[in-house]
Amino acid sequence: MISHPNSLSTRPSGAMPRPGGGVVSAGGAETPFVELRSIAKSFGPVEAIKDVSLKLRSGRVHTILGENGAGKSTLMKILAGVHVPTRGEVLLRGEPVTFATPSESQAAGISIIYQELSLATNLSVAENIFAGHEPRRFGIVDFKALMRRARDLLDDLGIDIHPHTPVARLSMAQRQLVEIAKGLSRDADLVIMDEPTSSLSDRDAEVLFDIVMKLKARGTAVVYISHRMDEIMRISDDISVMRDGQYICTHDKNGTTIGALINLMVGREMSGAYLPRTTALDARRSPLLEVRNLTIEGKFHDISFSVRPGEIFGFFGLIGAGRSDVMNALFGIGRPDGQIVMDGKPLRLRSPENAISAGIAFVTEDRKHEGLVLMHSIAQNVTMASFERKGARFGILDRRFEERETHDAIDRMKIRTAGPHQAVGDLSGGNQQKVVFSKWLSLRPRVLILDEPTRGVDVGAKFEIYRVMRELADAGTAIVLVSSELPEVLAMSDRLAVMREKRLVKEFDTTGLTQETVMSYATGASQA
Repeated sequence: MISHPNSLSTRPSGAMPRPGGGVVSAGGAETPFVELRSIAKSFGPVEAIKDVSLKLRSGRVHTILGENGAGKSTLMKILAGVHVPTRGEVLLRGEPVTFATPSESQAAGISIIYQELSLATNLSVAENIFAGHEPRRFGIVDFKALMRRARDLLDDLGIDIHPHTPVARLSMAQRQLVEIAKGLSRDADLVIMDEPTSSLSDRDAEVLFDIVMKLKARGTAVVYISHRMDEIMRISDDISVMRDGQYICTHDKNGTTIGALINLMVGREMSGAYLPRTTALDARRSPLLEVRNLTIEGKFHDISFSVRPGEIFGFFGLIGAGRSDVMNALFGIGRPDGQIVMDGKPLRLRSPENAISAGIAFVTEDRKHEGLVLMHSIAQNVTMASFERKGARFGILDRRFEERETHDAIDRMKIRTAGPHQAVGDLSGGNQQKVVFSKWLSLRPRVLILDEPTRGVDVGAKFEIYRVMRELADAGTAIVLVSSELPEVLAMSDRLAVMREKRLVKEFDTTGLTQETVMSYATGASQA
């Protein structure tokens, strides 16, 4: 168990019961810390998971693999006490249990780190980490002890963030690290990590992998959910595959391959991780979008580049390099110096409304807070950006337009849903991302900005997003792609800009470009 002051040093081994919570039966066989038997969960008429059985053992990393909508997160929320199963049984150390609330799950030694951040942006890092279990003195929160414990935990985890910092000032990657620290702030015998590296750089991901290995060495059971196949093969002991809400199989990591797992997960052959360009880019065409000496003091400096019709122009850089700030400025967020030019004419972008009117669309990095209204339906979200221009008459929404656009979006993006009026908040993360795409595609944009478009998205959903990107590029849309996944941005981009320390330091044609060359400029090993 992780006990305060939150040291992750290795536990002694060889005792029974095991330090991680497993027990040994009279016959010598270890009882799993948690066993799920024939678990099912329905939401109204929709059966999210059905007859899933798993054994989670102490001291092992058990990966749950599946497409978005396969039921992984629902299954984990049952363990976390968020949902009660419709049928089936949960055994803890061999004894049946029911978690009616998250606090009951936490008291049993289960901690979960969610993919979707649950931080209060108006509070400090320390207040978020210990929310709900703050150190108290005479019934009052002891802020001195709170800050000390947060600092000790962050130092122990190797996270370089000051505990006094308001979460509102942190980047998405830093917030993800705070979410991880929050999940590890409680004593836990089972730690569930749902897409923990989705916003992390390679450097920060290494910090996380080190934490996972320490937890494993202490005898803690770790459930790991990720769509990044390389990291799954690196840290997993056991890999279970789910598809369409059902359990498919479990493999020892050494007894399977990435290709075999992908085929099990999607239920079909995948022809390749990325879709190649099928039509030649006309390099003689004039740029559609030009950015000249764009600067916002303290955020980015002297950014210049151009994008032709039909071109995918990539951006890569380490966390804090300033990529997302540049994208925000292109969408009318902030007041930069310099020029943004479209079709040879300067644009005056003082708001996102100006950018949308100019034909610019923006799939943001944070779909939950900036891309969607989670309580609204798929139909309302899909037509949110376009109904005033295309689907309204005298200020009244044309329901036929809404129905047509929504059904087209569901078919085009292969959104898994019970219907167009299902609340977006009830969809999986990957299907939510498809709704964000659909919202902007209904505008038929001339320039599409994509900031981490496949973050937290499974390989099947990624394939659909790549397909739509290629279709848009073939039709003449200029695409600006920001991605922390270097293989992705290299494979999908025609040209690539590398940012470092708020500046664009190098621009490449991606033909023959290697990851090593890009990283050398992103880290400063090579000078522009």
